[in-house]
Amino acid sequence: MQALPIFINITNRLCVVVGGGDVAMRKVNTLLKANAAVTLISPEISSDLLGLVNVKKINYSATCYLSATQLQGACLVIAATDDHVVNMAVSNDAKHLNIPVNVVDSPSLCTFTMASIVDRSPIVIAISSEGNAPVLARYIRTKIETMLPAGYGRIAHIAGEFRDKVKAKFTTTQQRRIFWEGVLQGPIVERILSGQEAAAKLDLEDALSAAPTQHQGEVYLVGGGPGDPDLLTFRALRLMQQCDVCVYDKLVSPEVMELVRRDAELIYVGKARDQHTLPQEEINELLASLALQGKRVLRLKGGDPFIFGRGGEEIETLMQRGVPFQVVPGITAANGVSTYAGIPLTHRDYAQACLFITGHLKNGSLDLDWVAMSRPRQTVVVYMGLVGLAEICRQLIQHGVAPSMPVAVIEQGTTQRQRVVTGTLQDLTEKVVTTQLKAPCLIIVGEVVRLREKLNWFEPLKG
Repeated sequence: MQALPIFINITNRLCVVVGGGDVAMRKVNTLLKANAAVTLISPEISSDLLGLVNVKKINYSATCYLSATQLQGACLVIAATDDHVVNMAVSNDAKHLNIPVNVVDSPSLCTFTMASIVDRSPIVIAISSEGNAPVLARYIRTKIETMLPAGYGRIAHIAGEFRDKVKAKFTTTQQRRIFWEGVLQGPIVERILSGQEAAAKLDLEDALSAAPTQHQGEVYLVGGGPGDPDLLTFRALRLMQQCDVCVYDKLVSPEVMELVRRDAELIYVGKARDQHTLPQEEINELLASLALQGKRVLRLKGGDPFIFGRGGEEIETLMQRGVPFQVVPGITAANGVSTYAGIPLTHRDYAQACLFITGHLKNGSLDLDWVAMSRPRQTVVVYMGLVGLAEICRQLIQHGVAPSMPVAVIEQGTTQRQRVVTGTLQDLTEKVVTTQLKAPCLIIVGEVVRLREKLNWFEPLKG
C-alpha cells in the first residue's frame, strides 16, 4: 500500500477546482455530494458547470489560474485542465501551501488520488488504484455495487440509532461486536432490506433484551492453505473475519494473514526445526484457556490442520477441557504446491499412488519407512524435509530407487515468491545448496516430476 486511504469531512469547507470541462464537472459533482463549498477557476466553462453557477451551487472565478493566492483557505485542490503547465503550477503551489492536491491523470503531481466510490451513505466504499488504473477501479466499483443493495445505508442508520443502547448493555467491545455480528447475519437485516423498518426495530429491541452479556468461547481450527489467499475456503474466510484472537504459525503466508480481522489479537506460535516459540502442549493449553475466557479463537495453520498440522493433538485437549470447536479443512501443501509447480501427483503413465511423508518425526529423527518410500510407480511427497534432503536422497538410492529418479523442491509454493528446483536423487542436493532454497519447502520424488517441463503454468512475478 503506497497511499493511506482516509475519509475527510469537507462539509462547508472550501475546495478549489481548476478547469472548466467535463472532467472538472465530474470532480465538482463528487465534491458537492460531500457538501463542499466549491470554487471553480477557469476562463471558460461548460454549459453544465454554468448551470451550477447560475443556481448558486458553486462559486465561479472567470479567470486563468495565475498564482497560489487563488488557493488560499482551501482544504483541498483539484487541477482538471488539459494544460500540463497549468496543472503543474497548481500542483506546486498547493504543495507549497500544504494543501492536498489532485491532478487528473497525473499521479506524479498528486498528493492524493480521487477514489472510485460506492455510496450507500452513511456506508461509503472507496476504491483506489493509486492512480495506476482508474478504469479498473471503476470496474471493481460496479462489481461491488451489484453485490451491495442500496438498503445497506438504512441498516447503518438504524444501527446508529441503537448504538447507545447496545453500548449500555455490553461493557466490552468484544461483546458488542458479537451482538452486532449476530444481528447482521440474521433476519433483521432482511426486514430492513425489504422496507419493513418499523418491524425490524422491534425485532432489534427484542434481540437486545434477550442477548446474553457473556458469550461462550470457541476455537476455529482452520486450514490456511499452501499460501495463495485465493485458495482459502469461504468458511475459512468467514471465521477469519469474526475471530477475537488468532493463534498462527510460521507456515501461514503473509497474504493469508492480511485477511484476518484487522483488530483481532495476533499470537505467533510458529515453529522451525529445533526452534519452538511454544511447545505443542502449551499451544494446546493456550487455545483452551483463551476460549474459556469467552473468546472466539482462530487457530490458523498452513495447509490442512489434519495433515502434519497437529490438529488432532489440539482438539484432543479442547475435548478434554469441554471447549467447543470446529475444524475447517484447507488445501494441503502437497496438492496446492504440486499444482502450482506443474507436477501432477498421479498420472496413468507414471504413478498410480501417492505417499505423504513428514521429513522429521516427533523425536526429531529421520527414521522413515524407506522401503515403502522406495516402491515403484508412486509419487512421494515429503513435508518439512529440506534439512534432511541429502539423507532422504541417499536412503532412497540405497533402498533401490534409481539415482536418475526425478525430484523437485518447491520453496514457498503457490505464492509470488515460489521457486522450483528440479534434478535427480543424485544431483538435487547440490542444486538446492547452490540456489540457497529456504523453508518452507516441499519435496516431490517420482517420475511425475518429468511433466513439469510440459505442464508448468504458474509464473510468479519477477523482482
